[in-house]
Amino acid sequence: MSESCLLRSPRVEMDLGRLAANVRAVSSLCSKYGIGVAAVTKCVCAHPAVVRVMAESGPRWLADSRVENLLAVRSAGFGLPLLLLRAPSRSTVRAAVEVADISLESEVETVQAIGREARYCGVEHGVVLMIDVGDLREGVWPDKAAETARAMDSVEGVRVMGIGTNHACYGGVVPSVENMQVLMDTAAEVEQAIGRPLEIISGGNSSALSMLEQGLMPSGVNQLRVGESILVGRYVTDRSPIPGLHQDAFTLVGEVIELRRKPSVPIGQRAQDAFGNEPEFGDRGWMTRAILDMGRQDVMVEGIEPVDQCVHVLGASSDHLILDVTKCKGLRVGDEVRFSLSYGALLSAMTSPYVAKVVSGRYCRG
Repeated sequence: MSESCLLRSPRVEMDLGRLAANVRAVSSLCSKYGIGVAAVTKCVCAHPAVVRVMAESGPRWLADSRVENLLAVRSAGFGLPLLLLRAPSRSTVRAAVEVADISLESEVETVQAIGREARYCGVEHGVVLMIDVGDLREGVWPDKAAETARAMDSVEGVRVMGIGTNHACYGGVVPSVENMQVLMDTAAEVEQAIGRPLEIISGGNSSALSMLEQGLMPSGVNQLRVGESILVGRYVTDRSPIPGLHQDAFTLVGEVIELRRKPSVPIGQRAQDAFGNEPEFGDRGWMTRAILDMGRQDVMVEGIEPVDQCVHVLGASSDHLILDVTKCKGLRVGDEVRFSLSYGALLSAMTSPYVAKVVSGRYCRG
């Protein structure tokens, strides 16, 4: 906890030095295995300070799922190839071609639309064909990959540059020797279908780092799309800390706006809360409760953890975060309370227009 200051709250404080160290560490690990990092900026809404740190700390690509974010990245002129992670809708195909060098695709019809816009713009657009190896998000089934790649590569203005896959996003399926071998076997079939070697074999996201550390990643994978592990320094599969990485490059700060002794159980007949839930309360007697100036419209409350161990999160409404601070000494109205953030909580806080984003710490280039 800290005394209040002139900085607006709630806010996310971004330590760029720690973030840069994370990017360099992940890039160095991947490079040992001949793998380039596509640093993913979507969680931070392509915040310019964060993107600059990422761009200067070792990745080969910058990647985002939103065309709007890539437009901001392109305008900043970092010089790295830009990768669009989500296939564009028909209404955003022109913009996607204008701002992205490469996109992840799975539908021939979308690639045909991309080809038309690429020809109009006088450019060639790179495509990475996504293969679904079991997580059941985007991608063609492996036995459809060769014919799909051949159809995509025949589109004028488009070049099939590679194939990729995704793990641990929708179905929670983790990378394994078995499903990665499916990807490599599919790569060989696609190369035969289009008549040339693939430039990119994208082996997944942050969830693949533990497999890489164990030396189990098959030879030939040359790209990983990494966001979560860089930003919060944790393994995706169990959210445990990654040794050598910082888990506190981003910190959420809120201000105490009420501090009162109250019962631990609501009094009176109860119905649903503001979000349609019927919460249960354990009777812990009277406690000192603090209200902070943020709620569910600001952050995914389930993903925050108080830095000070005497603070416990009780719950939240849209605009109020309720804490048990009975064991805290000297806390006053106007003081600030700090929280670590999960990936989901960071995503929500960076997306919320009500949460200020502030650079803290020293960032030394190189």
